[in-house]
Amino acid sequence: MKIIFKVLLLFILFTTGSGNTFSQQIPDSLLKYMETAARNNPSVLQSFTEYQAALKKIPQAGSLPDPQLDMGVFINPMELIGGKQMADMRLMQMFPWFGVLKNARDEMSQMAKAKYEVFRDAKLQVFYDVQRTWYELFMVRKDISISGKNIEILRVIENLALIKYKAPAPGGTGQAFMPPGMQTQTNPGTSSNSGSAMQGMGVSQSGQGTSRSGQATGPRQSGSMASSADGSELTDLFRIQIEAGDLKNNIASLKNQEQTIIARFNAYLNRPPEAVVYTGKILFADTLVYDLSAVSDSIQANNPMLNMLNYEKEAYQARKKMVTGMGYPMIGLGLNYSIIGRSDMSVSPMNGNDMIMPMISVTLPVYRKKYNAMREEADLLSQASSHNYQAASNSLNTEYYTAIQLYQDAKRRMKLYEDQYALASKSLEIMLKSFTASTVTLTDVLRVRQQALDYELKQVEAITDLNTAKALLVRLMAVGMN
Repeated sequence: MKIIFKVLLLFILFTTGSGNTFSQQIPDSLLKYMETAARNNPSVLQSFTEYQAALKKIPQAGSLPDPQLDMGVFINPMELIGGKQMADMRLMQMFPWFGVLKNARDEMSQMAKAKYEVFRDAKLQVFYDVQRTWYELFMVRKDISISGKNIEILRVIENLALIKYKAPAPGGTGQAFMPPGMQTQTNPGTSSNSGSAMQGMGVSQSGQGTSRSGQATGPRQSGSMASSADGSELTDLFRIQIEAGDLKNNIASLKNQEQTIIARFNAYLNRPPEAVVYTGKILFADTLVYDLSAVSDSIQANNPMLNMLNYEKEAYQARKKMVTGMGYPMIGLGLNYSIIGRSDMSVSPMNGNDMIMPMISVTLPVYRKKYNAMREEADLLSQASSHNYQAASNSLNTEYYTAIQLYQDAKRRMKLYEDQYALASKSLEIMLKSFTASTVTLTDVLRVRQQALDYELKQVEAITDLNTAKALLVRLMAVGMN
């Protein structure tokens, strides 16, 4: 039992340790990056802080004016019939007209709601920026990977070209076509024997001049064919090296672009520019779970910018009601307390008794131009908010149709390029076999290879465009992470 217990304990420790190691090796995902941006992005934090500050204005607007306390002390007590007045204190509290404080609170509440919608919009914008930049980074990295794979394909084609280059020359001479610096030296003994044999054949033949002339014509023709083939094969090798050089330069440029995108991506997350960003090697196409016809309605109902403008309009309407109430008198209630000292010369029974006097105060809003202008200002601001709402709605509709077009176009291109890439890959495979058999030229092979490369890149580009368009639709609908 002890042995079984120890084995079980070791198994638990091993699985726990390996699980921790595995969890530490799991790379970050796009969802985690979005959550990090929501917590750390400075623009989001600024909008949220402004929303919190707007909430603090509600109790300020709904509070009564501060009471007013007046105190006075007589240096020389003033003689009264009932004693000597030594000091005087007055406390007054003003009360606005009915509904003014409530409307003021309503205005600040609507403004706070508008600030919250600004915060929501900033967060949704950061989500979209993170997704768009992440897809852009994936596209660049995929381009680097495909270019590297294409260099490997060029190396295979180069090896095939070298094999063709070393093949025996036409005419049966058995000599291999080699590029400069790659010729193999012939065996001296073999050359001398061949030379003597040819001389012997020349002596035994009748009509030596004619025989020599015929023999001289053959080698010249073979040499011409060899030179032509030699130049063609060298040209193929040089073209392959040029293609490889262009791809290497493209990879270097893409890596510089990758660093720029990483720095921009980390800025959204408020991280160091050099922080590692994981994108993975496979990108799946996101599908929009909403009906495209219902997206427009969702934009009108949920978009934070439209909601913000609605709240602003309601705030201006509440301000108009508040200003109207401010045009009525304010009522003040107070108390006056006079300290009376005893007077030796007074015989009044109230000698030395302090006086308490209730007070009431009323403001007279006789300058009507001020209040009329304030009401007109609220009306104009409300109208401006309505116009702004209509302009924002039109702009969102334009963005909606643009995003729908991008989404549908990317969906169509994704299917098209998937089929085209499969056909181009099969064509390239057949071309490589035909090139080995010298039935096709290098130009055809490179052309088909370039097609396969282009279609693979366009396929990835279509997927990134589809996901970006879907992210834009979600951002407009405001149905993402809240």
